[in-house]
Amino acid sequence: MAGDVTGVEIVDAELAEKAAPLVERLVADKAASKLAAKDATLWGADAEPEASIRLSWTTLHKTSRPLIGEIETLLAELRAEGVDRVVLAGMGGSSLAPEVITATEGVALTVLDTTDPGQVADALAGDLERTVLVVSSKSGGTVETDSHRRIFAKAFAEAGVDAARRIVVVTDPGSPFAELSEKEGYRKTFLADPHVGGRYSALTAFGLVPAGLAGVDVARLLDQAAAAAEQLATDSADNPAIRLAAAWAAAHEAGAEKVVLADTGSGINGFPDWAEQLIAESTGKLGTGLLPVAVENIEAPGFADAKSDATPVAVGPAAGAAKVATSGPLGGQFLLWEFATALAGRLIGINPFDQPDVEAAKKAARALLDDPAKLSGGETASNVDGAVEIFGSEGVATEGSLGEVLRAFFASAPDAGYLAVQAYLDRLDDASTALLRPEIARRTGLQTTFGWGPRFLHSTGQYHKGGHQNGVFLQITGAVAEDLAVPERPYTLGQLQHAQALGDGQVLAEHGRPVLRLHLTDRAAGLAELVRAVQEAGE
Repeated sequence: MAGDVTGVEIVDAELAEKAAPLVERLVADKAASKLAAKDATLWGADAEPEASIRLSWTTLHKTSRPLIGEIETLLAELRAEGVDRVVLAGMGGSSLAPEVITATEGVALTVLDTTDPGQVADALAGDLERTVLVVSSKSGGTVETDSHRRIFAKAFAEAGVDAARRIVVVTDPGSPFAELSEKEGYRKTFLADPHVGGRYSALTAFGLVPAGLAGVDVARLLDQAAAAAEQLATDSADNPAIRLAAAWAAAHEAGAEKVVLADTGSGINGFPDWAEQLIAESTGKLGTGLLPVAVENIEAPGFADAKSDATPVAVGPAAGAAKVATSGPLGGQFLLWEFATALAGRLIGINPFDQPDVEAAKKAARALLDDPAKLSGGETASNVDGAVEIFGSEGVATEGSLGEVLRAFFASAPDAGYLAVQAYLDRLDDASTALLRPEIARRTGLQTTFGWGPRFLHSTGQYHKGGHQNGVFLQITGAVAEDLAVPERPYTLGQLQHAQALGDGQVLAEHGRPVLRLHLTDRAAGLAELVRAVQEAGE
């Protein structure tokens, strides 16, 4: 576990020199203390209405304390009933923080932030007699989590388990989901602070409830945040949040629009995945922002060989090519990165609390679901190579072998651009797909991100449409062997997953970004062929 002190070291002397004036500016503006005091004017008049209802995260180390007793009481009740398996249905901010918390503490939590039928079926195959489902959604209208709730409720009933006693809800006060929970008689409804956006919600009920029910000591997490809070609210050049924000903004001014994240022995598991949403969704808008690139380690392509368009950041001790390093326990790190991201927004000139481009892909997916013909038999591949069907947006070359298609596609990325690999697959059974990220990055020299769909739509999806418009997008979809119906809905999970991929690709294409979609008619065979083609493309 990381040490008790939350800190930031700017390792690179040149970056430290460039960041110094920005540190001075934030200190002179009293930005940190104003942020801690929930001053909504920090980001300008246009941002003030949204900021005024999104700043309660700065005091969650105090205001979330009443949750501790509620969680402990429910945990004791569930354990007494022999219920010790926790499944979380949530997307984005509702799933990323609990996943990091439980992985770091070494306790089991099954996270469903997918529409892949196979992955959901695996979760259903667990012992339902011992299972509690936590459904987390601010409104309840999130299509993925609503689908999970419906599927599990039916499965509980078919297994002879009282579904209402096994469903726990986390939502905002007065939301439609809170009303539904009361109507259905669900076991417990935890109400989160409505003045906190999803990506800043790690220390709200959205982060603490599933982690606490899984067995994490959430009081200790709040204690860690409390220990960092005073320092982060101080208008001083030693404030780690000010230093981190200034480093990011100074690098961005110099052309480093990407932040490459690698763990260097922090003791925190999966932290870059959580930070990815925070940074991308907060800063990626108005054609600017910081693109987070989560990599495997400090030797990984993109970190070890970072060029002038990227800033390597170590989560943990400074190592390798890191220009910045952060330290501290998980609770403190949550608060540090949230403060730093909000302050970086002030320096870059954006509102860190809105997400103006997220809804576009959702609308496109809904439109496709309303027109089932487009999802079944309405598509014709431009090319087929073995078990891979090839589809391209306008202007994307699709002729030749898969390797030739990929070579041309990689070459279409602009200078200092990036490539996003988006896998609408099963992140457990198809986990090897993630190996494509370092392989492509190594062979192309491009900063390369990897995201599981639709999970990334609630994370880096905002940046893809609203940030620097220099990305190219490789979508990977796959045939569904056994689909799952969504009760009382006119679509299956497989259809929903497909609609989400096509909808996002459509929106990206409308933004003028190249999209290449590879559909694996046989997932195992197709992935093997894809790996070989990537190797061929990089020769």
